[in-house]
Amino acid sequence: MKIFNLALFIVATLFTPAVARQSPAPIYTLLKPDRVFDGEQMHPGWWVLVRDNRIEAAGEPKSMSVPSSAKIIDLKGETLMPGMIEGHSHLFLHPYNETPWNTQVLFESRAERTARAVVHARETLMAGFTTVRDLGTEGAGYDDVGLKAAINKGVIPGPRMLVATRAIVATGSYGPKSAVTEMVTVKGAEEADGIDGITHVVRSQIGYGADVVKIYVDYRWGINGAAEPTFTEAELKTAVEVAKSSGRTVAVHAGTAEGMRRAIAAGVTTIEHGDGGTPELFKQMKEKGIALCPTLAATEAIAGYMGWNKVTGAEPESVKQKHIAFTQAMQAGVTMCMGGDVGVFPHGDNAREMVLMADYGMKPIDVLRSATSVNSTVFKLKELGNIKSGYIADIIAVAGNPAEDINSVKQVKLVMKDGVIYTN
Repeated sequence: MKIFNLALFIVATLFTPAVARQSPAPIYTLLKPDRVFDGEQMHPGWWVLVRDNRIEAAGEPKSMSVPSSAKIIDLKGETLMPGMIEGHSHLFLHPYNETPWNTQVLFESRAERTARAVVHARETLMAGFTTVRDLGTEGAGYDDVGLKAAINKGVIPGPRMLVATRAIVATGSYGPKSAVTEMVTVKGAEEADGIDGITHVVRSQIGYGADVVKIYVDYRWGINGAAEPTFTEAELKTAVEVAKSSGRTVAVHAGTAEGMRRAIAAGVTTIEHGDGGTPELFKQMKEKGIALCPTLAATEAIAGYMGWNKVTGAEPESVKQKHIAFTQAMQAGVTMCMGGDVGVFPHGDNAREMVLMADYGMKPIDVLRSATSVNSTVFKLKELGNIKSGYIADIIAVAGNPAEDINSVKQVKLVMKDGVIYTN
C-alpha cells in the first residue's frame, strides 16, 4: 500500500502544474561617481545602476528609475569605468630581476608556479583588471586552463582569462637550451614543424582549452643569437586558417620586419611587440585590421634590469626603437591594444603600460579606450569593455579623472566583477 501511495504521489507531481516558485528578488547597486567613462567617452555626472551581475542603466540621474532597495555607493571625486582588460599577460611568470626566465622554467616546480599564479591573479584583479589575455604558461603546460576554471568556479579570486596554454614555437628556436645535446629539458612552449605539424599542434592546444592561439613567428635563434623568423609564410597561413575556423584569434610574437611581414600576410589577429615595424608594415596592418600590442613596459623593465636608469641614463637602443615603432604605428592608424607583457614586471602593476602609452604620445582618452572597448572588440569579448545597459557588470572606480591624468588608473578604489564587489 505504501508503494502504491508513493507511485500516486510521483505521478501527481509529474503531471500536476507546478506551483510557481518565487524567484529571489534582484539585487540592485547604484554607483554614484563624479563621472563615467563608458569605454568610448567621458560623461560627467552620470550614475550607473547594476542589477545582479548586469548593468541595468547608465546615464543622467534624472533618466534613471532606482528601486528603493538599491544599495547606494557614493564615489565622490572618482571616475567609474569598465573593468580593464590586460592584453598580454603571463600569470605563471614573475619579474626577471627576482628570478631569471630560464631558472623559473627549469627549477621552479609546477606546484610553485601555480601557487604564484594564484597570487598574481588576485593582484591583477585588485588592480582593476577584470580580464586578461594570458599568452602562454612558459613551461607550465596547460595549468592556465585549470587556473581559469578555479577562478570561474569561485575557488580563488581573479580576472576572467583568455588562455593560450603552451604557445607554439618552431623546433630548435626557443628555450631553455642546454649545451649538453643529450639532455631533455622542459621547453617554454610547444614545438611544431611543417603544415601537418603545426595543424596538429594548433588543434591539440585548442582541444586542451586554448581560447587564443599564440605563435612565435620569430625569435633569437639566428647567428650569434640574432632575432630571425621561424615559421614559413605557408606554415603561418595554415595555423591561422585552422585557428580561425574554430573561432579562435591568433596572437603572434614578432620583433623583426620579416617576421611581421609573414604574420601580416597570414592574417593574424594581433602582433605582439612589433619592434621591427616600418611605416609600410604598419600601413599593411591598418589595411588588414591587425592590431598591435606594443608591450612598452616589458622593454623598459628589461632595460632597467640590465642597468638602465630612466631618470639619469641615456635611452638604450631597445627603448629608442620602441618609441620609433610606437609612433609610426600610431601615425599609420593601427589599432592599439593595451598589453604590457606583465610577468616580466610585477603583476598588479599592469597599468604601468597605460602610463607609458601616454608618455609615448597617445592621448589618455585613447589609452583608456585601448584598455577597455578596443581590447574587448579585438579579443571578441562580447558584453565586456563598455558600460552599457545589458553588459556584464565588470566595473571599476579610480581616483580623479584618468582622461586628464592617466596615472589615476593606478589608484583603484573599487573593483566589481560580475556584479560582485571585491574591494571598496
